[in-house]
Amino acid sequence: MNTDKPLPISKEMVWQAYQAISKNGKAAGVDGQSLDDFSKDLKNNLYKLWNRLASGSYFPPPVRRVEIPKSKGGGVRPLGIPTVSDRIAQMVIRQIIEPKLEPIFDVDSFGYRPGRSAHQAVDLCRQRCWKNDWVLDLDIKGFFDSIDHHLLLRALQSHIKQRWVMLYLRRWLEAPVQLPNGELQARACGTPQGGVISPLLANLFLHYAFDTWMRRKHPDTQFERYADDVICHCSSQREAQSLKESLAARFLACNLTLHPEKTHVVYCKDSNRRGLFEKIQFEFLGFAFRPRCAKNRWGKLFTTFAPAASPLSLKKMRDRIRGWRLSHHSHFPLDEVARMLNPVLRGWWQYYGRFYPTEMWNKLFRYFDERLGSWLRQKHKPLRGHRGRSLRLLNKIAQQNPQLFVHWQILGHATVG
Repeated sequence: MNTDKPLPISKEMVWQAYQAISKNGKAAGVDGQSLDDFSKDLKNNLYKLWNRLASGSYFPPPVRRVEIPKSKGGGVRPLGIPTVSDRIAQMVIRQIIEPKLEPIFDVDSFGYRPGRSAHQAVDLCRQRCWKNDWVLDLDIKGFFDSIDHHLLLRALQSHIKQRWVMLYLRRWLEAPVQLPNGELQARACGTPQGGVISPLLANLFLHYAFDTWMRRKHPDTQFERYADDVICHCSSQREAQSLKESLAARFLACNLTLHPEKTHVVYCKDSNRRGLFEKIQFEFLGFAFRPRCAKNRWGKLFTTFAPAASPLSLKKMRDRIRGWRLSHHSHFPLDEVARMLNPVLRGWWQYYGRFYPTEMWNKLFRYFDERLGSWLRQKHKPLRGHRGRSLRLLNKIAQQNPQLFVHWQILGHATVG
């Protein structure tokens, strides 16, 4: 520990924070400095940052706002991109406060927590849908931009006793946002989605706004929360509707709003639950929960209520495959194509293939193999205009080289031909 500074922030803490943030986003903030640029003069840049942090003179620069398309419902989602130095500074403070906050969080809160994952939340949700007939699918309107600073700081003060840590947290909450047109916008509420410390602060806010309130007011209602994505399980439609009304009032008291068009009461329909209701599916963490055909241990077909890669998730993956324009890269050998694309395919399979993998075979990997067939037709002139022949050749290649692509390794052959 360096003792010549008023605040207990060591150079080692700054170095560890740099290592943690360097694994993720490399985008530049308002200063235009990317992670690669920062790393060119790493020793000097880290020293200057430590010097300001440890002396209490660090003030966060504005956050650069970028807008990305929303995954569902249209519109755009605002993201805040801090500078590289600010991401490191946020990580320093996050590593100080996370060990204090993590033990208080609810067992059914899964988002952005060490040792917890989206798969755990989806799996638990699946099991609870089998036991409960109804679901309340919550959508909080503009959550990250609506977090009340006063309520958040009150929650932080209950657990963080170092005044200098609270000082830095206030500075981050008050840091302005630089809009795409260069204009600076002051912030009276919200924490930028994209900041290193934002997920932890958002979790703390919802811990008190939702988790502890649910345990106190609705102790028998099970739920899964991944950041601001929330699913509640109910035994009846009336209970789900009543809970929706109670939560609308609760969130309003916390200066949050339930989205009226995206918050739904859903019936978990299957072979044993055959009621006729309008809403029989919902999305959670990229998976669509709905009635699906399955086989029991004796090979008999039945209808279950289960998650699989959602239509929107599948569309985004197919759009990316289309963007690769494989037929325009016929000069590459097939093993080189596999080397370049397998990391992406493997990531998709590891996440979306975990539940009801048939959806991935039929609606993603079949599409990918069709694109490979187009690549073969472009590479070999005799195959042009002969889709069937090209797909049969592709399947033959897959059987001879099943280790070439991720999905071939699992199936032992292509999904076409």
